[in-house]
Amino acid sequence: MTDAWVALEPGADPEERVRVLRRAHETFTTAGTVARPVRSVVAESWRRSARAGVGPDGAASVELTDGDLGAYRAEHPLARVMPLFRELLGTFAADGEHLLAVCDAHGRLLWVEGHRATRRRADGMNFVPGARWSETAVGTNAPGTAVAVDRPVQVFAAEHFIRRVQPWTCAAAPVHDPRTGRVLGAVDITGGDGLAHPHSLGFVHAVARAAEAQLALLTPPRPAEDTPLLGALGRDEAELVLDGRRIRLSRRHSEILVLLSRHPEGLSGDELLCALYADESVTPVTIRAELARLRRLLGPGLLASRPYRLTAAVESDATAVERRLAAGAVTAAAEAYSGPLLPGSQAPAIVRLRDRLADGLRTALVAHGDPDLLADWAHAPWGEDDVEVWRALAAVRPTAPVRARLAALERELRAPAVRAAARAGGATYLQRPPA
Repeated sequence: MTDAWVALEPGADPEERVRVLRRAHETFTTAGTVARPVRSVVAESWRRSARAGVGPDGAASVELTDGDLGAYRAEHPLARVMPLFRELLGTFAADGEHLLAVCDAHGRLLWVEGHRATRRRADGMNFVPGARWSETAVGTNAPGTAVAVDRPVQVFAAEHFIRRVQPWTCAAAPVHDPRTGRVLGAVDITGGDGLAHPHSLGFVHAVARAAEAQLALLTPPRPAEDTPLLGALGRDEAELVLDGRRIRLSRRHSEILVLLSRHPEGLSGDELLCALYADESVTPVTIRAELARLRRLLGPGLLASRPYRLTAAVESDATAVERRLAAGAVTAAAEAYSGPLLPGSQAPAIVRLRDRLADGLRTALVAHGDPDLLADWAHAPWGEDDVEVWRALAAVRPTAPVRARLAALERELRAPAVRAAARAGGATYLQRPPA
């Protein structure tokens, strides 16, 4: 980080720096000239602000409210890394009486979180979710300027173009789409003069880079257009997209393709037989007939034999969930999980895969502790009776409906033991002699 982007050098006197900046700001707003002590990044921003028609006594306007804001935030790519922002910056903001803010590429604030008293003060200058803080709207400020110049930037006190913002100091860094490189928005930390230290800028820059790394995990490279895609989560009959065709597979063919997609080295007829049938009386002729029908359905070239294998890599939704779990991207894994793997299948190998995937994800969700992710799982058909998840949800979101559902589930769990105890107690009572 070069000194041109750092607001206050170590050892500098903040009060003297503020006085110098206020004189320079007054000179610029009255005469249009920039005094020498003003950093180049700020001087250039002041000039852009003036050209955009921003006045030093202006104020931010709120563009997104209520339902519009909620819907926009839910669909914004940066929503996927808000848990990361909160984890890395949330405690820092709360303990230091600062604010964590995230804006979109237009400078509109999507989230403003942190110390309660500081938030109330920030409300007075409309530093609130839904307000537009682009450079063209409110002049020089860290999130708006970081988006404008596509660089991390720190803005100290009277470096802000609008006077009512000058009691504040902020540091922000842009966040990019790892696939396209375009700016998605910026992450910002806003508070008092203590944020003027160069470490604040380095910290927020590191957080932005961590968010980009997380987004890269959440949005892996798209498969090649000719890569066969297999959807097997949440459905008894898988769907294969092959050469532009959507092929609905029978249950048995679904099981075979799931297994072969996971074993690029191939499986022998005996191995497939053991994986698919619990009944040992099923003969190899049965599996050969199923594979012959599957080969005709898929067309020439994809299914080879000796051993049975797929000649091209098949991308499945189940393996996508596993990859994200392995990378620690719990939110992305939960988003990709549309239900148990072939839920109606009783094939031994599929049952093992289904249980392993579901158990791995639910364990990660409980450990992660995100209330929204836990609620999504608990209210899904496969999670409505999951006591462990409901307990975890009650710990982080103890609303009345959650507590009531957990109590009902725990009563159901206790019921067999109570009935057994009652039966045992009844037998003892009947054996007692009358009083």
